[in-house]
Amino acid sequence: MKKTILLAGYDAAVRRMLSRVLVEEDYTVLATSGEEAFERWEESQFDLVLLDLDAPAGDGWEIFQRLNTKYPSVPIVIITAQPNQIFPALASGVGALMEKPLDLFKLLRMIEDLLKEPWAVRIARMEGRPSEFHYVPPKSKTPLYHLPVKF
Repeated sequence: MKKTILLAGYDAAVRRMLSRVLVEEDYTVLATSGEEAFERWEESQFDLVLLDLDAPAGDGWEIFQRLNTKYPSVPIVIITAQPNQIFPALASGVGALMEKPLDLFKLLRMIEDLLKEPWAVRIARMEGRPSEFHYVPPKSKTPLYHLPVKF
């Protein structure tokens, strides 16, 4: 059965690009702005949420809290360019944190892992008990050929 992903982001170009990638990976995707996420949820159920924190009004964490409170069984991946978000993410019980610029290969692997994750692991994470947390720091901005090489 095809899994459905709610993609709640604030940059329409990024939503379109991620939607195309996810559809190619055989997911059903509903892309929306962060504010519309709740309206869309009422229209259909989702297996996972990709939430971009980088809202113009800065209300990304508020949207996360509302989604997480209302739908605690659904894993949420936080995507952000904001620095120092790992500790708020760990404290909130979020399933994963990925910093921009995105590594699409790692994002797809993270989505797959979270969709296979047992309910007990999600509950443990939300309760602050030891559990797996997925974190992907930003890709290096230095091209590989500029990295120092030792012989």
